[in-house]
Amino acid sequence: MGILNNLTNEIKDAMRAKDKLKLEALRSIKTAVILLQTQAGGTSELSDEDEIKLVQKLVKQRRDSAAIFREQDRADLAEPEEAQAAVIGAFLPKQLSEEEIKSIVAEVIANTGASGMKDMGKVMGVASKQMAGKADGKTISTIVKALLS
Repeated sequence: MGILNNLTNEIKDAMRAKDKLKLEALRSIKTAVILLQTQAGGTSELSDEDEIKLVQKLVKQRRDSAAIFREQDRADLAEPEEAQAAVIGAFLPKQLSEEEIKSIVAEVIANTGASGMKDMGKVMGVASKQMAGKADGKTISTIVKALLS
């Protein structure tokens, strides 16, 4: 486990500090890792890529839940979700800025020879692979659409 190799120590530290929110977020990561490892056909060791995808998924779930709670004027439920998303997101590699994403996408468009929206799938495939774990797929998609149209 690359990015999650100190997860157990983080859990112990959160227990010692009596930080319930952080502890809950860290335990959710550990649960998701165990579930992924014990799935049919799963391996006992996760690759760094699998770990990044898992952590991204958990962060996205928390942010989506928080957005739904905000729409329903339930700030009391949204705030813990956002806080957990921040704790879980700390395990991700440093995220790229929008300008960095734009430059990478422009480079991908030039390399693939994409000329319009019909080539979006090709550009998204290459760009997503290059920026795996470093950028949100929705952000990449928005920038690709803007540059291709």
